[in-house]
Amino acid sequence: MMSLLRDGWDRFLLYFPLVSMGLLASGTYWLVRSTPPTDGPAVQKVARHEPDYFMRDFSARTFDGQGRLRNEVTGTEARHYPDTRWLEIDAIRVRSFDEQGRMTTATAQRGLTNEDGSELQLMGNAVVVREADAGKTGTTAQRMEYRSEFLHAFLNTERVRSHKPVELVRGKDHFTAERMDFDNVEQSLELKGRVRGTLMPPPDTKP
Repeated sequence: MMSLLRDGWDRFLLYFPLVSMGLLASGTYWLVRSTPPTDGPAVQKVARHEPDYFMRDFSARTFDGQGRLRNEVTGTEARHYPDTRWLEIDAIRVRSFDEQGRMTTATAQRGLTNEDGSELQLMGNAVVVREADAGKTGTTAQRMEYRSEFLHAFLNTERVRSHKPVELVRGKDHFTAERMDFDNVEQSLELKGRVRGTLMPPPDTKP
């Protein structure tokens, strides 16, 4: 099972969260730098859990040196909370392309990212999809899909966790578990609770 899921998780960690966090952190930095300073001495205020700025129906894109789209993050609304320094995004949608043009998408009802972009949380019908791709060697990488009500990615330590039921699909193979802990550095995937899996035989290649 580890060999079946390892490639998909590697690509998810490499292409999706790092990209989306970099875009969002850059947007936060630009907004803060663009805010004009207030006159008079600064008065210390008690931080409350209230947003200090909004972004509505926004879309952030980055391109490579050849003008090709690399990453896109969209949402219906984003709110920045100064007390926690987290950015909350409604209806988050992410598209990411690697150098070979392979696409990874991610969607959720809500997304949360911290100020330095080291953590990403997807909440509510979280779905991450790595589309099938025909490699240069002629082999086809199967479509990978991950579903859960909650996915928590720790980017600096390259870990993805979920304390809620997860569903993993690779091609026609299917796995479910009550909890998950994936460590990309140690190359370990731990499915916890009631784990079920269905492995389909490869198609008959005989003439």
